Amino acid sequence: MALWDQGTDTLHITSTGARRPDFWPADRPWDYHIPNRTMDANLELSAARHGSRTAVIHQGAGLSFAALWDKVRALAGYLQHAGVARGDPVLLFMQNSPHYIIGFYAILRAGGAVVPVNPMNRAGEIDYLVADTGARVAICGLELADHILPALERGDLHHLIGARYGDMADPDFDLPVPGALPTRSDSKAASLGITGFAAALAAGHTPAPRSTTIDDLCVIPYSSGTTGQPKGCVHTHRSVMCALVSTIRWNPVDADTVHLGALPFFHVTGMMNAMHAPIATGGTLVILPRWSSGLAAALIARYRVTRWRSIATMVIDLVNDPDFDSYDLSSLAAIGGGGAAMPEAIAARLKTMLGLDYLEGYGLSETMAGTHLNPVDAPRPQCLGQPIHAVDSRILDPETDAELPHGEVGEIVTHAPQNFTGYWQRPADSAAAFVTLDGLAFLRTGDIGYRDDQGYFYMVDRVKRMVNVSGFKVWPAEIEMLMLHHPDIAEACVIGATDPRRGEVVKAVIVPRPGTRPDARAIIAWCRGEMAAYKCPSIVEFTKALPKSGAGKVLWKDLT
Repeated sequence: MALWDQGTDTLHITSTGARRPDFWPADRPWDYHIPNRTMDANLELSAARHGSRTAVIHQGAGLSFAALWDKVRALAGYLQHAGVARGDPVLLFMQNSPHYIIGFYAILRAGGAVVPVNPMNRAGEIDYLVADTGARVAICGLELADHILPALERGDLHHLIGARYGDMADPDFDLPVPGALPTRSDSKAASLGITGFAAALAAGHTPAPRSTTIDDLCVIPYSSGTTGQPKGCVHTHRSVMCALVSTIRWNPVDADTVHLGALPFFHVTGMMNAMHAPIATGGTLVILPRWSSGLAAALIARYRVTRWRSIATMVIDLVNDPDFDSYDLSSLAAIGGGGAAMPEAIAARLKTMLGLDYLEGYGLSETMAGTHLNPVDAPRPQCLGQPIHAVDSRILDPETDAELPHGEVGEIVTHAPQNFTGYWQRPADSAAAFVTLDGLAFLRTGDIGYRDDQGYFYMVDRVKRMVNVSGFKVWPAEIEMLMLHHPDIAEACVIGATDPRRGEVVKAVIVPRPGTRPDARAIIAWCRGEMAAYKCPSIVEFTKALPKSGAGKVLWKDLT
């Protein structure tokens, strides 16, 4: 039974006045139905229907749907005991693991809203998220606790739950896991004020009856912008459910699908495709805790993985692995992803070895992942794909907002059921994110592209000033603001530099403070303690002055 057939209480998803794409087949419905329930209820239903089936495999250990749901309920009860109430933001700061899934669904079952945090974030970034969300409770991996403990010690956070990934792994797991993560003992964690994840589950608290509805807060992923600090993208259970159901309708999965959870769950693409999709449809999720081409290949072979969503960098690593030709990837039936265009040569090698097309897609944190996907039966390389169910996407002149015809280049704008409701506590930014066309609100993506006469969209450039590092979006204004905390930096301008493997890397052009002589390597090392590694400058150059306009605006395009 498909996800959207579970139960009789459903909601019809369409948009009066939206324009159906020119390419859409007359015999295929453009609109669809979603279950009228919260996202955590998907797991509850799957536990009832598939209770003994394996939901998650983590380092050799399986966890059934029934066991997963039991742990979610136990943690949800503990979170409510810790003060989490309906609509409260809760930070979730950890690596891919069963603990992440349990934490995510427990926050929702408790009535809270998940704030997914990149595990590469460091103290300065965490402090900002705690302050901006007002969160008082967080769940973290114990190996990451040092970066969030300052907020607990200051009293900004009232409660911190710490997880040790090994307690849900098979101790005899025989495949090497790269970058083994250091952790701390339960007693040491407790002495720091951290409640152990296992202790929280064992506390015996039962959650109150569910009070949330499909229109309550669900998840607030943070997306940086051009004006400085990151902004929270507010999604309800409705917008997340729309994103999930429409994606599954476009590229079907079911209870027989075995998914590789390689993309990080904090990222909307991994969250939707690797975590929510198998849980809702009863499939099995094989977790890859941290990226390794060798371990990914071994897991695919051992568990006969059939579906892998990735980013281009992962596939490039796999194809360039010296052992690639010896890997058994024959079980794969579908492969694809987004973040950056897949190089033609890499896609061709995949096609030769596996007989599979790499299906590219496009979406944003503001849209809860994909709004455009390549058709399974007619994909195109280096293409964003076509608008999916109930998505009206157009091309506008960036200067006038006039709609442009097929083939002309402009800004991609999108009206979709999965669009966010706005930025967390930022009404002005929220209003600026949309433009009204034909009485409908269209999200300004900030991406420049064009649409051909068959409804395929292609990326050309970006309106926003952004660096794309291995599929992760890096916003220069955010990095510049963090770098200005360094005592030797008077001014900083961050731009992108070409990199053969990652596409782009971060480059910082710095004006030193008078009387200082900063060292590039020391600056980079300092950055690694203040921000996620992918955001850190790989290249640092010094200059006496930055180029500026007559109004004093930095002319970043003049820097190379």
